[in-house]
Amino acid sequence: MQAVMYEAFGAPLEVREAPDPVAPSGGVVIRVEATGLCRSDWHGWQGHDADITVFPHVPGHELAGTVAELGPGVTGWKPGARVTVPFVCACGRCRSCLNGDQQVCENQTQPGFTHWGSFAEYVVIENADVNLVGMPDEMAFTTAAGLGCRFATAFRAVVAQGRVAPGEWVAVHGCGGVGLSAVMIAAAAGARVIAVDVSAASLDLASRLGAVATVDASETDAATAVRDISEGGVQVSLDALGSPATARASIAGLRRRGRHVQVGLLPTAAGRADLPMELVIAHELEILGSHGMAAHAYGPMMAMVRAGTLRPDLLVSRTIGLGDAPAALAAMNTPGVTMIVPPRHPM
Repeated sequence: MQAVMYEAFGAPLEVREAPDPVAPSGGVVIRVEATGLCRSDWHGWQGHDADITVFPHVPGHELAGTVAELGPGVTGWKPGARVTVPFVCACGRCRSCLNGDQQVCENQTQPGFTHWGSFAEYVVIENADVNLVGMPDEMAFTTAAGLGCRFATAFRAVVAQGRVAPGEWVAVHGCGGVGLSAVMIAAAAGARVIAVDVSAASLDLASRLGAVATVDASETDAATAVRDISEGGVQVSLDALGSPATARASIAGLRRRGRHVQVGLLPTAAGRADLPMELVIAHELEILGSHGMAAHAYGPMMAMVRAGTLRPDLLVSRTIGLGDAPAALAAMNTPGVTMIVPPRHPM
C-alpha cells in the first residue's frame, strides 16, 4: 500500500510503499476512503505526543472507509461494511469502558499515534466490535471521516460537557476544524455563539455556520470583547485551539458560575497554562476537559446529521490526494477541513 511516513519528529513527510496490514485478533483492516487533516497530526509530527515512539510512522486518525479484512473473534461486522471510528479506540474491558466512558479508556489506542494511522490506503483498528460505527448509505466518506475527531469531540464538548442550553451565550476560541464544528453544534442547540479567532476567513466561515458575533483576537482583548457582547460574560466557553492564551481568555470571558471546556490540546512544548484561578474560585467557575466521544454515543449526533440539523459536510473546504498530504500537513493553514482521499488499489 501507499502511505505518508516520517522517520523522526519534524523530519520530511514522504509518500512511500509500505506492507499491507493484517487484521489482528478482534480487529479489522479498513480500506481508507477518506481521512481528515487535523492539527493533532501536526502536533504528533512535531513531537508533542509521547505515544509516538516507533519510526517510521504513519499519521492520520480521522477516517472513514470499508471493512477490508476481519480478524479472528470479530462478530458484529462483515467485509464491505461502511464505517467510521472515534479517534480514541477503546479496549472495552477496563473500568472506564465498563462504565461507558470509552473516550477515556485506560488501555486506549489511537491510529496515527499509538500505531500507524490513516494517511494510507489501509489502517488497522483494534477491538472492532467496540469501536466501529456504521455509516448511513447516503453519507459521504468525506463527511463521515471528520466525525471521528473534530466533530464528535466538539459535539460531546458542547452537549455533554458544556451542557449548552437554548438561549445561552457560548464563546468558541479558535475556529479551526473543531472550533467551527462547535460553532455549528452550539448554534443548532439554540445558543448565541461568539466566534473568536485571528483569521478573517475563519471568522467569516464561523458566521456562515451560525455565530451571531465574531471577535478578531489580533485586534482586541478577546475576553473583554466577549464580556461586552454577551453583556457580562458567556455561560459556556470553549478553548478549541489549545494555547495558554486562548485558555486564559476563555475562562476570563465567562460570567459567574460559567463553564469552561478545554478541547484544544495544550502540548508541554507550548508551556503550562497560567490560568486565572482567582476567577475560578471567586466566580465558582467549572473547568472541564473533553476528549473525543465513545462509539456507543454516536447515535444522537448521527441522527442530527441525517436530519440535516447538523451539516458537517459544510466544513469540508477541499479534497486532496495522498501525494498532496505531506505539504498540506506541513502548512496547516487552510480554513475549514481538508480531506485526503487515498488511491484505490486492491489489497
